[in-house]
Amino acid sequence: MADIETLRPRTLTLRKPTSEDGSAIWDLVRSCKPLDENSMYCNIVQAEHFSDTCVVAEMEGDIVGWISGHMIPNEDALFVWQVAVSPKARGLGLGRRMLEHLIGREACAEANQLNTTITKDNEASWALFRSFAKHVGGELSDEAHYKREEHFDGKHATEHMVTITLPEEDDADSADAA
Repeated sequence: MADIETLRPRTLTLRKPTSEDGSAIWDLVRSCKPLDENSMYCNIVQAEHFSDTCVVAEMEGDIVGWISGHMIPNEDALFVWQVAVSPKARGLGLGRRMLEHLIGREACAEANQLNTTITKDNEASWALFRSFAKHVGGELSDEAHYKREEHFDGKHATEHMVTITLPEEDDADSADAA
């Protein structure tokens, strides 16, 4: 899959981020409650150092979507840190499109699973990752991972590790043909 992909309607472009996108990414994340806000510096570094495993979506010159992720060292797994979709781009299936775009990249070709963490009350994230797993023919499982008391000193809800086992290429091709 190309590093840049243009989708219709409303001319959506999916591409690798650059460090110059960091400020717009930071603004987007801040507008997407209940996402945890990182520093603008963090988003700049993510966009620059992890551009191969992150994606931005642009619509009419504005960044309306963002996924930050990285390949987990010594594992064949893509970890998705954050997914943000602007209110003006909701209802277009953009979150799932960005995930599909990301797993199609060469930098993610070795991933046989996708991992992310989600709090139990984040219904939008659960819906996105369930939809994505179903769409690609993957198996979704979860378990408590970063725990409220053990990891967050009681200041943050438990994060559940969601694992989506990705189908092998032949399996995915068969699912598309069906």
